[in-house]
Amino acid sequence: MILRFAALALLAILTSPVGAQTGDAYAPARAIVADIGKIVSPNGVQETFQVTLGGARQIVNVRGSDRDNPILIFVHGGPGAVEMPFAWAFQRPWEDVFTVVQYDQRGAGRSYPLNDPTTLAPTLTPERYRDDAIELIELLKKRYGKRKVVLMGHSWGSIVGLSVAVKRPDLLYAYVGVGQGINFRDGEKAGMAWTRAQAVAAGNAEAVAAIDALAPYPQGEFTIAKADGWRKYAIPYGSLIHNKPDLTYYFQTPRLSPEYTEADRQAWGRGSEFSVTTLWPRLADVSFKSVHKLDVPIVFLLGRHDYTVPSPVAAEWFAQVKAPSKRLIWLEHSAHMPMVEEPGHFFAALLRDVLPLAKAQ
Repeated sequence: MILRFAALALLAILTSPVGAQTGDAYAPARAIVADIGKIVSPNGVQETFQVTLGGARQIVNVRGSDRDNPILIFVHGGPGAVEMPFAWAFQRPWEDVFTVVQYDQRGAGRSYPLNDPTTLAPTLTPERYRDDAIELIELLKKRYGKRKVVLMGHSWGSIVGLSVAVKRPDLLYAYVGVGQGINFRDGEKAGMAWTRAQAVAAGNAEAVAAIDALAPYPQGEFTIAKADGWRKYAIPYGSLIHNKPDLTYYFQTPRLSPEYTEADRQAWGRGSEFSVTTLWPRLADVSFKSVHKLDVPIVFLLGRHDYTVPSPVAAEWFAQVKAPSKRLIWLEHSAHMPMVEEPGHFFAALLRDVLPLAKAQ
């Protein structure tokens, strides 16, 4: 849940003179990335296509070295923070053992220009995103001849993914939660407390006063302005990316993505702002605290330093939930983006703890 604060930073970078220049200075490097990442194996798959899920047109990208491998669907965060344009930086090793699916959710990224925002806005509810994911799973099962899939949810996408695991466990080999959200109000409370403690330790009286002024949030009115009000201080303390508070490189990574043009990157910024502004007030009371049992194996990959979506809240819930099997892996040098921060350890966990769950069924 990067929220509007980071969405506005994204817009600033993508509309900067470098990003908006007529000549594409990144084209040669992007061509190299595309060539390195090209799927050339005889039974591989590399395709992007449009689908309609719940009445909304959405873009799907599928990559893998062997169509016989299990499907892993990555549900991106945000709301509206698509991760398809980042995938080139961490996903390629996954594609040797999984057929990896990225999709831009309704109102996000490359899907944003495909639908009228005015018509789409009332449909931006947690339940609709969940049902979109279920429709996509059913579609992909038929398209690639699979019985089940592995579903991975990151950040906001973990709310979508865990909702699918609750409603339709029969579709899944396993559910993998990354930056897992459990209860929005509890997460906001924990994140604010952590950020305030960091500010006190740093002698940042401005941040302490600003956070205190947000009270009674996260109780009462659940506004995006108040959510942004503490995160703008949390991110520089490493709540999003551990020990790397300058996010310029994060927002520049998509410029080398073969999947995203300049127009796509502009749509990403607009879609992120639209999605988080529309959806955030509807998330106030979303909670999985009443869920004590799941009928699908679960794996949580949590950054030890994640206070964007505070990992202690997820770990507490994980300890009490029952499932056919469960495994929590801590990424000790990560915050909210462990697949980017510790790509080797992250991939090792997929090989060790996730892939066998698909192979065994």
